[in-house]
Amino acid sequence: MRVAVTEKPQLTYPCAYPIKVVGYASEAFDAWVVATVRQHAPDLGEGAVQTRESRESRYIAVTVTINAQSPAHIEAIFHALREDPRVIMVL
Repeated sequence: MRVAVTEKPQLTYPCAYPIKVVGYASEAFDAWVVATVRQHAPDLGEGAVQTRESRESRYIAVTVTINAQSPAHIEAIFHALREDPRVIMVL
Protein backbone atom coordinates (compact mmCIF):
# COMPACT_ATOMS: atom_id res chain seq x y z
CA MET A 1 0.00 0.00 0.00
CA ARG A 2 1.38 3.39 -0.99
CA VAL A 3 0.84 6.44 1.15
CA ALA A 4 0.49 9.76 -0.60
CA VAL A 5 2.87 12.42 0.64
CA THR A 6 1.38 15.87 0.80
CA GLU A 7 3.38 19.05 0.94
CA LYS A 8 2.84 21.65 3.60
CA PRO A 9 1.00 24.68 2.31
CA GLN A 10 3.29 27.63 1.70
CA LEU A 11 2.60 30.69 3.82
CA THR A 12 2.69 34.20 2.48
CA TYR A 13 4.23 36.61 4.98
CA PRO A 14 3.16 38.60 6.86
CA CYS A 15 0.27 36.42 8.00
CA ALA A 16 -1.81 35.55 11.04
CA TYR A 17 -0.15 32.56 12.70
CA PRO A 18 -1.51 30.79 15.80
CA ILE A 19 1.04 29.44 18.28
CA LYS A 20 -0.25 26.97 20.86
CA VAL A 21 1.72 26.42 24.06
CA VAL A 22 0.79 23.50 26.30
CA GLY A 23 2.20 23.49 29.79
CA TYR A 24 1.74 22.50 33.39
CA ALA A 25 -0.93 24.69 34.94
CA SER A 26 0.62 27.13 37.35
CA GLU A 27 -0.07 30.60 38.54
CA ALA A 28 0.53 33.14 35.79
CA PHE A 29 1.60 30.61 33.11
CA ASP A 30 -0.66 32.27 30.56
CA ALA A 31 0.72 35.73 31.45
CA TRP A 32 4.27 34.41 31.03
CA VAL A 33 3.43 32.97 27.60
CA VAL A 34 1.94 36.29 26.46
CA ALA A 35 4.89 38.29 27.82
CA THR A 36 7.37 35.97 26.09
CA VAL A 37 5.55 36.16 22.77
CA ARG A 38 5.14 39.93 23.09
CA GLN A 39 8.96 40.30 23.28
CA HIS A 40 9.04 39.09 19.67
CA ALA A 41 5.63 40.31 18.50
CA PRO A 42 4.80 43.54 20.34
CA ASP A 43 1.80 44.22 18.10
CA LEU A 44 -0.49 41.57 19.65
CA GLY A 45 -4.04 42.65 19.10
CA GLU A 46 -7.20 42.46 21.14
CA GLY A 47 -8.47 38.88 21.26
CA ALA A 48 -5.12 37.40 20.19
CA VAL A 49 -4.95 35.11 23.24
CA GLN A 50 -7.10 32.13 24.16
CA THR A 51 -6.59 29.82 27.12
CA ARG A 52 -8.04 26.47 27.98
CA GLU A 53 -7.45 24.28 31.03
CA SER A 54 -7.53 20.51 30.99
CA ARG A 55 -10.45 18.73 32.61
CA GLU A 56 -8.60 18.25 35.90
CA SER A 57 -6.84 21.65 35.70
CA ARG A 58 -3.44 19.97 35.58
CA TYR A 59 -2.47 21.42 32.19
CA ILE A 60 -3.20 24.61 30.33
CA ALA A 61 -3.12 25.42 26.62
CA VAL A 62 -2.49 29.01 25.58
CA THR A 63 -2.99 29.98 21.94
CA VAL A 64 -1.53 33.30 20.81
CA THR A 65 -2.17 34.47 17.25
CA ILE A 66 0.67 36.65 15.98
CA ASN A 67 1.32 38.61 12.82
CA ALA A 68 4.21 36.42 11.60
CA GLN A 69 6.82 38.20 9.51
CA SER A 70 8.91 35.19 8.40
CA PRO A 71 9.74 31.58 9.27
CA ALA A 72 12.68 32.88 11.33
CA HIS A 73 10.29 35.09 13.32
CA ILE A 74 8.16 32.06 14.22
CA GLU A 75 11.19 29.93 15.08
CA ALA A 76 12.58 32.62 17.42
CA ILE A 77 9.29 32.64 19.35
CA PHE A 78 9.18 28.83 19.50
CA HIS A 79 12.75 28.76 20.82
CA ALA A 80 12.03 31.31 23.56
CA LEU A 81 8.92 29.42 24.68
CA ARG A 82 10.63 26.02 24.81
CA GLU A 83 13.22 27.25 27.32
CA ASP A 84 10.80 27.22 30.27
CA PRO A 85 10.51 23.87 32.12
CA ARG A 86 6.73 24.34 32.55
CA VAL A 87 6.27 24.06 28.77
CA ILE A 88 5.36 20.58 27.54
CA MET A 89 5.05 21.43 23.85
CA VAL A 90 4.79 24.29 21.40
CA LEU A 91 2.71 23.84 18.26
